[in-house]
Amino acid sequence: MKRGGVKSISELVKATCREEGLETPLNEYRLVNGWSQVLGPTVKFYTKELYIRNQVLYVQVTSSVLRQELMMNRKTLVHRLNEHVGAQVITDIVLR
Repeated sequence: MKRGGVKSISELVKATCREEGLETPLNEYRLVNGWSQVLGPTVKFYTKELYIRNQVLYVQVTSSVLRQELMMNRKTLVHRLNEHVGAQVITDIVLR
């Protein structure tokens, strides 16, 4: 019996997730959960709802001042959140 090549468990899990169509939902879950890690506990306190639809992150923020600050830094936030996950998950953020 001939062995093709040795692969690590993490490579096999990634390949299986990709084949089963679970990679995108898993990355979206990681991004939503990483919101508070990337932006900190203060922003998390003012964040009410987070969800992703069609590669757009929708965020409901209860502070108008914070919403304006986040709005001015949207492109940087998109980059930092995608970097946190390690994949291109979102392309834009809508703040409500």
